[in-house]
Amino acid sequence: MTRDHPTKLSAGRVTLMASVAGICLAALFAGPGALRSMNTLGWTGSALAAETTMQSPGFANMVAKVKPAVISVRVRLDAEKTASLEGNDIQTQPGGPFDRFFRQFGVPDEAPNGMEPRARRQAAVEGSGFFISSDGYAVTNNHVVDHAENVQVVTEDGEILAAKVIGTDPKSDLALIKVDGSDFPFVKFADHDPRIGDWVIAVGNPFGLGGTVTAGVVSARGRDIGSGPYDDYIQIDAPVNKGNSGGPSFDVNGNVIGVNTAIFSPSGGSVGIGFDIPADTVKTVVAQLKDTGHVTRGWMGVQIQAVTADIADSLGLKKAEGAIVDEPQSDSPAAKAGIMAGDVITTLDGAAVIDSRTLVRKISTMAPGTSVKLGVLRDGSEKTVRLTLGTLPEERQAKASPQGSSEKGTPHLGLTLAPAGAVGAGNKGVAVTAVDPNGLAADRGMQSGDIILDVAGKAVSDPSDVTKEIADLHKAGKHTVLMRVKSGNATKFVAVPLGQA
Repeated sequence: MTRDHPTKLSAGRVTLMASVAGICLAALFAGPGALRSMNTLGWTGSALAAETTMQSPGFANMVAKVKPAVISVRVRLDAEKTASLEGNDIQTQPGGPFDRFFRQFGVPDEAPNGMEPRARRQAAVEGSGFFISSDGYAVTNNHVVDHAENVQVVTEDGEILAAKVIGTDPKSDLALIKVDGSDFPFVKFADHDPRIGDWVIAVGNPFGLGGTVTAGVVSARGRDIGSGPYDDYIQIDAPVNKGNSGGPSFDVNGNVIGVNTAIFSPSGGSVGIGFDIPADTVKTVVAQLKDTGHVTRGWMGVQIQAVTADIADSLGLKKAEGAIVDEPQSDSPAAKAGIMAGDVITTLDGAAVIDSRTLVRKISTMAPGTSVKLGVLRDGSEKTVRLTLGTLPEERQAKASPQGSSEKGTPHLGLTLAPAGAVGAGNKGVAVTAVDPNGLAADRGMQSGDIILDVAGKAVSDPSDVTKEIADLHKAGKHTVLMRVKSGNATKFVAVPLGQA
């Protein structure tokens, strides 16, 4: 075996070879038509240039088609009800990979160099959205229009139009708004889920720079980022930043695959990890918002957790799959159907239940009154249980109104509350469903998922109980409220300063 010796080429030959190589590469990108032109005796450079222009790769044609449907959303806020929206924060599960650094379009938890975090109260925010019908219905994020006093949209040609909020769904972070008029350009949702590796094109209003287009690929699907019980995000690497909230992400055919809602950002800007609400979820939520102004979800009434490897081993299961029932709630659909503590729910209408999150998400997409068939493993035996879903109690009175508001004269602690039983967290206490990251309670370590058992030594079972006790303490001139809180498996006392009413 011999090694080839390098060959010396004249400058002219190198230039010629580079030119030929460039022509070949251009022809490959231009398509088979250009290759046929090269094989024709009458081929000219201008013909190839024209062919290349016609066949050039990219997304320009698709973007030109969908971009007019994308809008900027301007919101003037009710400053009295809003502690902070500039960061558009999503709460993550404590200890999770995105804890403290996961921000909704981009402000870190802490200021750099140990400085105190700056106040983020502001009079207005900007986001993105897109028309889904010619009569002016448009989709954006709930956190964009939350606490809005006034909403305007700016079209691609710069026209400013007044909009009204038709309905919001904080749990999915979606909102439906409406502009009066007709013949608006609109886009459609994709019929199929994107595949990992598919192209994705995001269009929106980052940093107020309307009409911005970025491209990337679908990085992952089914992401749980700890923002809520129904997390099922598409992860993309198309750059998105603050202001992209509520904007669409498209496939190469110009169909919406998701709504931009969050990024992972230690620095406050895009680092190539963004999260979209999937089109299927958006279609389901928007349809209800259009019909009723709020979202009603199916409810079984059980506390469940994922089957871990240790649990599977103790139960003799081959795989760590399914959802184990901690406790059926009293008088719930599950209790009426005979579901018991210790049951492992393995299937839902014949489809495998991979984990508790999968079960919760699927049930949430079903309408109250729907009859479902559960495959249950009990004491080593498989059973089939039929169950008619109820209405998630927390949402029976849900409307398109801001969460976490307090009665007049009551200090704001930065907590959104619900009866523990209404969110599947047992029958005692009041559940913390959201925490303002800049609020007083957050400063004392309170987190979404905590259960408030008593306030100032008095047991509470409804958010109104908490409000009343705090209001009484404030009127009595107290500066701190002592609450007994169950956090995970531990119970502790938390002293929270009473802020301004």
